[in-house]
Amino acid sequence: QVHLVESGGGLVQAGGSLRLSCAASGRTFSAYAMGWFRQTPGKEREFVAARRWIDESTDYADSVKGRFTISGDNAKNTVYLQMSSLKPEDTAVYSCAAVEATAWANVRSAMIYDYWGQGTQVTVFS
Repeated sequence: QVHLVESGGGLVQAGGSLRLSCAASGRTFSAYAMGWFRQTPGKEREFVAARRWIDESTDYADSVKGRFTISGDNAKNTVYLQMSSLKPEDTAVYSCAAVEATAWANVRSAMIYDYWGQGTQVTVFS
């Protein structure tokens, strides 16, 4: 059974930074890609960033490119999302997800992911 646990959310002033963590357990994730998504009430889940374990390829939504960085610690099976220059519109529940790396071409689509964490709230105030 795959288990993903996010942490690191919270309340931050606009312009500030937060680092989210996603700890994965239950299998070897070298053949997987990890994605971060966010969702606000009444809206669809939005792709934020993704990282493929095997070659450390990354992908970012245009809205966060240059401000957010996805990284990973293979030894800890943990993926991070460093968020900087935060804006009020970044406020959302952030969730991590895992999918087999062979699906990388569609990594921005939430529908392809097999496993999800419970989410962590990020609130940015101005």
